[in-house]
Amino acid sequence: MPEITELTVVPPWPFFVRPVLEALENNEPKARQEIFQFVINASPFSQEVLDATISSGQTVIAHRLGWTLSHLVKSSWIIRLSKGIYQITDEGKIWLAANRTTDLTYSDANKIFKRYWQQKSNKNITDTPQQPLSSHGDQTPIESIENSISVLVEATKGELLSRLRASDPTFFEKAVIKLLLAMGYGGAEQRGRQIGGTGDGGVDGVIDQDALGLEKIYVQAKRYAETASVGSATIREFIGALAIKGVSSGVFITTSSFTQSAKDTAASPSHSIALIDGAKLASLMIKYRVGVQIKQIYEVFELDEDFFDDIEP
Repeated sequence: MPEITELTVVPPWPFFVRPVLEALENNEPKARQEIFQFVINASPFSQEVLDATISSGQTVIAHRLGWTLSHLVKSSWIIRLSKGIYQITDEGKIWLAANRTTDLTYSDANKIFKRYWQQKSNKNITDTPQQPLSSHGDQTPIESIENSISVLVEATKGELLSRLRASDPTFFEKAVIKLLLAMGYGGAEQRGRQIGGTGDGGVDGVIDQDALGLEKIYVQAKRYAETASVGSATIREFIGALAIKGVSSGVFITTSSFTQSAKDTAASPSHSIALIDGAKLASLMIKYRVGVQIKQIYEVFELDEDFFDDIEP
């Protein structure tokens, strides 16, 4: 492969067409992982690129290489001999021989693979390709879906925090206790309660970690505006309240953020204070389905290769 500088972003899937064909050009069948490793070794990807993942946990490179294999199989430039095993075809060899220095773009791929994605009807064949390619920059369709979902999730986080900041203090205190119980604190019996109000001793809630209430988690919950920050003085007050109750650990939850000095104070080895800011609070509420509900579920299908491998001809 030609000399190229370090790649600091994951290329779109058409970029991998040539290196995938090069991985197979000796005509020996190769496993999917062998092909991926060849491509990764042949390209100077930065560590950040190698570590990048989509929400499923799969690396972005592996995801896009999978799309490359799919398109090459559809175009008959490679064939799938069995589950995860591929081999180059004569057509693939011909293209590779003529394009040794070619790095495909989406525009190039649309032209090359157009005939394999044409929409057919009973009346005619249109020249418009059935776009397997992304209209969102370098993203695959799956990545576009995930990013769209991320936009909706972020919007929901913002709505959650707005409602929590506008809520009654007692409601907010009960809401955070409910969240901690949903996260698994308080055991199967869900032992937790809001105790805020006059004479609360500087804490807003308590969760019993055992049936006898011998191990407790104390909670402080503060509704602050987005532009406000919890400072070290407030954290010290909470630490003092915990000391009066004879404990050194607790959870401080806010709808805003913490100053660095507040984080440093909480991180002191003399006590153990977990800080949950607004961003983390909203994320946890979505993760544990507190204050939100699933609106719609979309299913994405792919071919079950095992189905076809298991059926005798």
